[in-house]
Amino acid sequence: MGAAALAALLAFSSLAHADRLADIKARGTLVCATLNNNEPLGFPDPQTRQVVGFDVDMCNAVAHQLGVKMEHKDVTVEGRLPALMQGNADLVVAALGYTRERARQIDFTASHYQTPIRVIVRSDSGINRIPDLAGKRISANRNSTPEQAARRMLPKAHVQAYPDTAASFLALAQNKVDGLALSQPLAIRFVNDSDGKFRFVEGALSWEPTAMGVKKGEPALLAAVNAALVNLEKSGEIDALWNKWYGPRSKFNIPRGKKLTPISAFQ
Repeated sequence: MGAAALAALLAFSSLAHADRLADIKARGTLVCATLNNNEPLGFPDPQTRQVVGFDVDMCNAVAHQLGVKMEHKDVTVEGRLPALMQGNADLVVAALGYTRERARQIDFTASHYQTPIRVIVRSDSGINRIPDLAGKRISANRNSTPEQAARRMLPKAHVQAYPDTAASFLALAQNKVDGLALSQPLAIRFVNDSDGKFRFVEGALSWEPTAMGVKKGEPALLAAVNAALVNLEKSGEIDALWNKWYGPRSKFNIPRGKKLTPISAFQ
């Protein structure tokens, strides 16, 4: 085989493997990965034991826009990026905060919501403001944006990373750390359900743009998901799903203050 023919074959092979959207359409399913232990994003329904939540509903909505069904896949915080990079999921919708470091490994859609990263402390701790956390022990989920924010904004604190939210909170409850850094939607349930034992420190470490993740080298899929999100925003469906899980009738009562924003705004 000549050099020109070999180059053409390699180029064709690369394009063939880079069209995941065509594969999704052909099989009729979108493999979408969500967390399975973070209410209200993805958690087991007490009645059906099926994983439900805002992220799951968003997966379903995007799949519907693409004209396919959703195939759900559980993923851990640490396993979100590998699930994409190893081809085990088409789309990750799992509290995936945008960072430049992550953007070197995967592609991000537009950010469909933004939330503050805050710190929970014991109510009797005497810790009231972000500066009071200097020199304190802070737990966070390993490889999460709250961990990064805590290390960046609290350089004098001792940040201890744990494998998941349950372990990070347990460290706080057992007095192994002085505070827990977590995005507000995930954190608020610990405060609300604590009978006053825990509270938020005043202020936020940072604001986290949250998006969906796609494997690099899949421009058609990325464009299709972004187009789906635009349609869902225009139709009001994202707002409706947010209100279902986070709105005033939920125990979280968190407004969706920021709308769909191109990821380029954070780059």
